Amino acid sequence: MRTLIVDDEMHVREELETLLSETGEYLVLGTCSNAVQALRAVKAMRPEVMFLDIHMPKVDGFQFLGMLDPELMPLVVFVTAYDAFALKAFEENALDYLLKPVQADRLARTTEKLKRFLREGSRPVYDSPSLDRIPCISGHGIKLIDVADVDYVRSGECGVHLVTDKGEFLTELTLTVLETRVPLLARCHKQLLVNLRRVDEILRQDASSLIRTRSGRLVPVSRRFLTQIKERLLIH
Repeated sequence: MRTLIVDDEMHVREELETLLSETGEYLVLGTCSNAVQALRAVKAMRPEVMFLDIHMPKVDGFQFLGMLDPELMPLVVFVTAYDAFALKAFEENALDYLLKPVQADRLARTTEKLKRFLREGSRPVYDSPSLDRIPCISGHGIKLIDVADVDYVRSGECGVHLVTDKGEFLTELTLTVLETRVPLLARCHKQLLVNLRRVDEILRQDASSLIRTRSGRLVPVSRRFLTQIKERLLIH
């Protein structure tokens, strides 16, 4: 099974990778220490299975799942040192969970469950909270940008960028995920989302329209999305 390990503790990643390899049932594609690394890895490697730590700094395991495109979602086994988190994992429709330190006999039961799900072709669906902060790339770490500070989001050849009064920030999240998980962000163009709370004015220009944000930026609005934007802003 093509597998990814996500945990902020190096010794846990190493021990789990060793355990998985010893079973002969897993091909460990890589290990990640945070959500940004994991987002990149899922996009690039398309794992079938992911062993995911719940209690990680800045972005926890539940929040991370809400940042993945549904079509890329692997089967998820939560890994935790806390029983309370284990209960929460099942509330979030986890396939299974493992308590740290992971025991070989417990892993064997999880392995059989994973194999059964893969044979059946079951697609996991996870309930994840809305995002009020968006993880962005900052050096070798993660910078969390408050949704309230985002004017709009643009997608281009260089990736997806949040446009704020303090500059632009690159995120690994797609427009689709942001549109789905951030209620204040609305599609206004094929490659643009606008923060509805930051809309100051809608300007008509012949066959096209523009949104002026509260910071004075002009954001194009496609005709196909104009009606939806007006409805959400209660403009008749």
